[in-house]
Formats: sequence, structure tokens, C-alpha cells
Amino acid sequence: MTSRNPEKSNAEMVICTYRIKKGHEPAFLRVLARHWPTLKRQGLVVGKPALIFRGVDESRNVFFVEIFTWKPGGAQRAHEEPAVMQVWESMGTHMEARTGRPAMEHPHVRPVSIRFAKV
Repeated sequence: MTSRNPEKSNAEMVICTYRIKKGHEPAFLRVLARHWPTLKRQGLVVGKPALIFRGVDESRNVFFVEIFTWKPGGAQRAHEEPAVMQVWESMGTHMEARTGRPAMEHPHVRPVSIRFAKV
């Protein structure tokens, strides 16, 4: 979804953080590879495929970040789609809460238009 003024856009991005259990990275990646395509097939997301990042946290365990944009109402409708729920349930078996954080976090954010200072 494009907009001249992103602050007035209905685009709602989500930044998902997944904390992966030791030894579960390959299996999790197989499930994650199905996530965005399933959302797209159900008509819940817009734009380019999700961006995926890998990191290591302070406990020296792997986490992944996935960023994508929902269609308006897509996040709510996803909870009613059996195909999406199946992927989410599969993902859950590979994650764990740690370092005082839940196994998965998924804040929804909106673009902000900002004029950066000249360097």
C-alpha cells in the first residue's frame, strides 16, 4: 500500500520477534517460509514479501524478526483463517519465552513522516 502521507495511511506494519528454542532453527525456518505466503494467499497482507532477519540475544540464543504489512483488518481476520492458525500453531512449538520476554512479540506500527536534519 502506498500513500503520499504515510501517517494517514491505513497500512499497518507488524514487527514479529520469534525466540527460537535451541536446536529448532531449521524446523522453524521451514514453517516461517510458509507464513507470509499463507497470509498472502488468504488476502491478508500487501506489498512485497516479508523481510526476515536473524539475530542472537543476550542469552546467546537465536531469534528471528519478520516485518510485513497487513491489509486493513487483515490482522483481525487472520485469527479466523484455519490455514493461518495452522502455521501459527506450528511456529509455536519452536519458540520459548526467555530473558523476561514472551516467546513471540508482534507490535503493530505505522509509518511516520519525518524530515531529517541536514548533516
